[in-house]
Amino acid sequence: MSIHRSLRRSSASAGHRNVLTKLERIEKLESKERWDAENDSLLGLPKVRSIKVAVKKKKKKAAEED
Repeated sequence: MSIHRSLRRSSASAGHRNVLTKLERIEKLESKERWDAENDSLLGLPKVRSIKVAVKKKKKKAAEED
């Protein structure tokens, strides 16, 4: 069953998601060396924070020269 077009977001894939998939959680845990594929189970994974990074705009060089 499909979603109605009035409820569909146009930029659904571009937005920030608070919930990570299991594979994304495992990748983050592996990068921090908190998960071992041989010893740890897929069930009961620890929580992983998902932080949205805000990028500040750079000031123009012309404004600095004046």
